[in-house]
Amino acid sequence: MQEENKLNGFELVYKKPSTLTEMPFHYCPGCGHGIIHKILMEVIEETKIQDTTIGVAPVGCSVFAYNYMNIDMQEAAHGRASAVATGIKRVLPDKYVFSYQGDGDLAAIGTAETIHTVNRGENILMIFVNNAIYGMTGGQMAPTTLLGQVTSTTPYGRDLKAAGYPLKITELLAQLPGAYYVTRQSINSSNAVRKLKKSISRSFEYQKLNRGTCFIEVVSNCPSGWKMTPVESLKWMEENMFPYYPLGDLKVPQN
Repeated sequence: MQEENKLNGFELVYKKPSTLTEMPFHYCPGCGHGIIHKILMEVIEETKIQDTTIGVAPVGCSVFAYNYMNIDMQEAAHGRASAVATGIKRVLPDKYVFSYQGDGDLAAIGTAETIHTVNRGENILMIFVNNAIYGMTGGQMAPTTLLGQVTSTTPYGRDLKAAGYPLKITELLAQLPGAYYVTRQSINSSNAVRKLKKSISRSFEYQKLNRGTCFIEVVSNCPSGWKMTPVESLKWMEENMFPYYPLGDLKVPQN
């Protein structure tokens, strides 16, 4: 194994998983989607479930995920990824099924599908990328946008009286009996990436048990939408998003 990790005498510290295609990512520089794609596909490669995994990607920045993930993929309408994933899992119960959704998708137009999917305890993994903004369509305010946060539709910051509080969808879902494993992770550091990868691996293992829905929120950045450099966006995320969206497990299996 050590020899496999050597290249011309140097230690190999990065290798693209075979579960990613050769298509270059279209994401903006510094965007967290590329990192999440990579570790998700690493887990699928390392657990040898490439031929038995089906992903569902809806509208949003994740809409082109099927160009990058070398597995069976299904596109869904905006907000309906969990409903489509439910149908796939019920028809093909032996497959590993996951949805990959953004906050504008999962926590806005797809709120009803999200809540009812988890409330039924559908045996799928839902990956929820929260960058507190509509990244693809112009940087508008999302349900997860922080109070005072500037977006293209809140140039003076999100106002409580006008828009209400940011939606903590993960806390809501953790209360539902159909939720088996609920966690919030991030991509802001190498340690955070390792924790996220462990959560994804654990979720696929739990799917074998058929005891409910696994839900992973990934607090991520959007340098372009936030009008920051990648480094600035990571710092802003740590200082502003983590206090409101604290990282860690919200619900873990008891048996």
